[in-house]
Amino acid sequence: MHATEHRRDDASPRRAEAQPGKYLTFRLAGEIYGLPVFAVREIIRLLPITPVASMPAHVRGVINLRGKVIPVVDLRTRFGLTTTPDNDRTCIIVAQVAVASGSRAYGVVVEGLEEVVAFKAGDIEPTPDFGGAVDVRFITGIATPGSTLTTLIDLDAIAAADFRLAETALSKSVGPPNHRAVTAP
Repeated sequence: MHATEHRRDDASPRRAEAQPGKYLTFRLAGEIYGLPVFAVREIIRLLPITPVASMPAHVRGVINLRGKVIPVVDLRTRFGLTTTPDNDRTCIIVAQVAVASGSRAYGVVVEGLEEVVAFKAGDIEPTPDFGGAVDVRFITGIATPGSTLTTLIDLDAIAAADFRLAETALSKSVGPPNHRAVTAP
């Protein structure tokens, strides 16, 4: 498992723990990751992504999916993993995430899908303590059925952090909001 090194903020909320159930598994930098299938709205081929100015590097931009604008992030870049060029297996998982402003659609680029796996309680280990050297805010557990390790991620936590980063980046690039009313001629 690869991860960007960060210190965990002790004031951050307690992270979620993975629950038994069905998970969609996918590849990032050659490793297997999973997220609960109940969060997945759909899986789509890689569409053209429109970049958005002043966003963090892992925010690829937005897509227009049937008239809805959806933010898209690259989990490889988000986690500080090795990136590879997109190919015919690269796809976008569109998930429904819970953030401070409510429930939102959120797209994540992954290298390729694996399968849907039902993990039992005995298959899931708590997130290891890396002594603060690895940012584990987004990991809910490690599934270990057989010899395969699957890192289970908390997409709600990732999205919440990304929306906060985006708001901060936009406020710095745009400046304070103009509170004057604008009327049409």
